[in-house]
Amino acid sequence: MKKNQTYATDLTNRQWNCIKDLIPAAKPGGRPRSLDMRQVMNGILYVVVSGIQWRLLPKEYPNWKTVYHYFRTWRDNGTWQRIHDTLRAQVRQKAGRHKHPTAGCLDSQSVKTTQIPGERGYDAGKKVMGRKRHILVDTMGLLIIVVVTAASMSDPAGARVLFSRLGGAGKKLRRIWVDGTYRGKLVDWVIAQRRFVLQPVLRTDGKKGFLVLPKRWVVERTFAWLTQCRRLSKDYEVLPATSEAMIYLAMTRVMLRRLAA
Repeated sequence: MKKNQTYATDLTNRQWNCIKDLIPAAKPGGRPRSLDMRQVMNGILYVVVSGIQWRLLPKEYPNWKTVYHYFRTWRDNGTWQRIHDTLRAQVRQKAGRHKHPTAGCLDSQSVKTTQIPGERGYDAGKKVMGRKRHILVDTMGLLIIVVVTAASMSDPAGARVLFSRLGGAGKKLRRIWVDGTYRGKLVDWVIAQRRFVLQPVLRTDGKKGFLVLPKRWVVERTFAWLTQCRRLSKDYEVLPATSEAMIYLAMTRVMLRRLAA
């Protein structure tokens, strides 16, 4: 165990140095912040990686209500996505890439939900009752944006929602590789509405079962990275926005490990 670490999920000194300046400052007025924000981050990451309930957070971290308060506040004001996007740009620049990707890969993943109330639906194709994660990644497998919907939403409909939220992160995108599900009216709609194009990558061998396909394997690897966090093995959240925040946090952890290497 490295110095200043209580659990394996805690940030190392190098990782903390990469993110500490991105943590929002305390609100002006009132008492100065006395809480150790590194421990707050460690507590949040412990929940994401280990998959426990918030109230089961170990006593070494700040009170679980306090830790959850910061998670929820930063979820609602977009802080988690801003931190994630800043780190993605740094990882790309470290790899010698431009901070804004020009190509990406789009896909979805249907996951089961629990008995916790919240939006859900049935994916007849995957035979899954739960939610669907629509993600767009760059050619390094780094997340650009995620949208979580009921599993009953079709992939093309989910893609339209995702593109509507894309914002500045996709301003240099010119090509996105997709599977055959996204063919049809969506391709024409993207050509008319966006600056990029969708390029389907299809199987040609007629074989059944899993097969590694050019370009598309990148997004499949990203899904594998996400499910290394037990909180993401299913969708345990009441709100889809919470699920999205958890995914941004999981990818933030991946990128911090790269930046600190």
